[in-house]
Amino acid sequence: MKSPYSRHFLRLGLLAAGVATAVTGGPAQAAGGVAVTMDSVRTTANQRHHTQYRDSFTVHQLGTVTAARVSNRANATSSGCTADDACRSVALSFQIVTLSGQNVRLSAINKGRAVNDHCTGCQTLAGAYQFVVSTPKATRLTPAAQRELADIHRRLDALGGSRLPATELKHKADSLAAEVSALLARPTSTTAATTTRPAVKVHRHLDGWPGR
Repeated sequence: MKSPYSRHFLRLGLLAAGVATAVTGGPAQAAGGVAVTMDSVRTTANQRHHTQYRDSFTVHQLGTVTAARVSNRANATSSGCTADDACRSVALSFQIVTLSGQNVRLSAINKGRAVNDHCTGCQTLAGAYQFVVSTPKATRLTPAAQRELADIHRRLDALGGSRLPATELKHKADSLAAEVSALLARPTSTTAATTTRPAVKVHRHLDGWPGR
């Protein structure tokens, strides 16, 4: 599995600010061309709350920066349940980041962590998906792309009402992440479709029980 922490330098073109889509999460903070954005999801299942599901689906438009630190985390814990009365804890976080500039110093952290604490037969899944989008010219997501992202977000939310085992939820989450990646990489996802093909870097970190 790849390290959830990566540092790399990007040479990026200009990217226009202003992505509007149906997402949640805190705004990025920027000062002197340095941007910081953090997203996290945490769930805890126990004898009082046997089933816990939360997801996050955020889009952050950082604009032109000299440096950026982006962090995405999912943490799921199951505690104190038994095989006859098992718990399920699922935390999924999807983070989409767009940024631009020359010689941008980018620090990207993406981590999923699942913990079973004396929880026999419990299902625990933490999934962190991070998408970093860059283009050589100023661009923005089209309304059609925004609608498609909103639809993927709705389907991610819908997983909370399913009774699928954790192993199948992993496949569902991976499938939705693949849709996000393919959508963001399409030339038609941006207003500069005829001249710009977005570059998408994807970080994925899944952790959980059962481990298959």
